[in-house]
Amino acid sequence: MSKHGISINGNTQLIAHIGYPTHSFKSPMIYNPYFSSAGINAVVVPMGCQTPDYPVFLKSVFSLTNICGALITMPHKVVTVGLLDEVTATVRVAGACNAVKKLADGRLVGDMFDGAGFVRGVQRKGFDLTGKRVLVVGSGGVGCAIAASLAGAGIAAISLFDVNTASAEALGQRLKQNYPQIDVRTGSNDPADHDLVVNATPMGMNEGDALPMDVSRISPDAFVGEVVMKTEMTAFLQAAKNRGCRVQVGSDMLFEQIPAYLEYFGLPTTTADVLRDVAQLCY
Repeated sequence: MSKHGISINGNTQLIAHIGYPTHSFKSPMIYNPYFSSAGINAVVVPMGCQTPDYPVFLKSVFSLTNICGALITMPHKVVTVGLLDEVTATVRVAGACNAVKKLADGRLVGDMFDGAGFVRGVQRKGFDLTGKRVLVVGSGGVGCAIAASLAGAGIAAISLFDVNTASAEALGQRLKQNYPQIDVRTGSNDPADHDLVVNATPMGMNEGDALPMDVSRISPDAFVGEVVMKTEMTAFLQAAKNRGCRVQVGSDMLFEQIPAYLEYFGLPTTTADVLRDVAQLCY
């Protein structure tokens, strides 16, 4: 592989990045510089596929002999769940799938790493999730994915809140079915008595925005995480930091999930720090 760009040859492994539209895709600008710098003969290729064509396309792309796996993004994450032969508990709870690979026996299997990035980031900062009580505000796609990965990390209790009550309750039901040992509650965004607090909504992005919860009720000992990537230190995170809380910025979730994908696809893995160093994010 070239140090000065991607060299594609007859031995190159393909990772299909499937979604629509493709113009906002960030993954090629993170994976491909890493593959190039590490001498890995693989390439992430954006593939614009619209909803009506997707079920047939997903199957056909895995008929390629040099396909390594697929990254699945909007608007296909939810429909993918029903197109595969096997999915993980994380996928079942999240209700969505963003990674697909083909096993030696030909079966298509899927996993979900949106929440894994959040969880790995928190763990890498020295926060042990075992037996902890967590609050996740926001039960949209990213909130569901984070809740699913937290459930798989050995937490004791989870509180879920969304302005759309039905979505929080549906997520709660999926958690209870897949992780009966976890104490699941819905209906309150009070962060008191929680060890980890997650904002999985766009609220509290800018100064003066309404905050997703009463920050004065967060324990200074709590760890606080954010999903918004537009600005590193959101007004919500700043308010939590001012209380003395340890915090995690939104973009950590993106960079921390990529090592999980690399392991899933059987490629040499790396750290989020290396990926940040080599990434060529530009528009």
